[in-house]
Amino acid sequence: MIRVLIADDQALIRSAVAALLRHEDDLEVVGEASDGAEAVAAARREHPHVVVMDLRMPGTDGIAATRAIRADETLNATRVLVLTTFEDEENVLAALRAGAAGFLGKGADPDDIVRAIRTVHAGDELLSPVATRALIRRSLQAPASGPTRVLPHDLTERETEILALVGRGLSNDEIAQALFISPATAKTHVNRAMTKLDAHDRAQLVIAAYESGLIAPGTE
Repeated sequence: MIRVLIADDQALIRSAVAALLRHEDDLEVVGEASDGAEAVAAARREHPHVVVMDLRMPGTDGIAATRAIRADETLNATRVLVLTTFEDEENVLAALRAGAAGFLGKGADPDDIVRAIRTVHAGDELLSPVATRALIRRSLQAPASGPTRVLPHDLTERETEILALVGRGLSNDEIAQALFISPATAKTHVNRAMTKLDAHDRAQLVIAAYESGLIAPGTE
């Protein structure tokens, strides 16, 4: 059972997400919080597997709360999934730097929210397509005449293919479906690509996909 804490200053949003999750046999809502300070306190009390975190909240915001949760050694198993209206590059980067494992917009389909919770709980990172584009706009600030990064020679054809799919914002499950392989195999290829590219997280793989010319801005 995946234990989930929901943090949002809007009671209606909290109720809607909680109602959505209660329909899933493998998800359990263990608490709700209306601001960042409450979220941190509830996380320390309930030890959820995933915190669904809003960004704009009164007092302690979602960025500060995420940072506090990720810095707490007693919450090493807790992952943070940001669910926000604000998918601009500043918020994406701030959330990733604070330690968020996933970034999703509130306009996402209900199934996507459920899938995202399972994805980050499994140890994978997830960026919505909008967040991915925001990150690329920030990273590629000036138009280049060609690729600015050469991929490692030992990157296999399959790993290169998967790198391109990561660059388009696909999760491991979506990659598995696209390539007719198991999610575990997709995760293995992603991890190998990260090692060969010296990437610390999925966001860096996205940047590598663009800087190497695998994907051109505007084609994601």
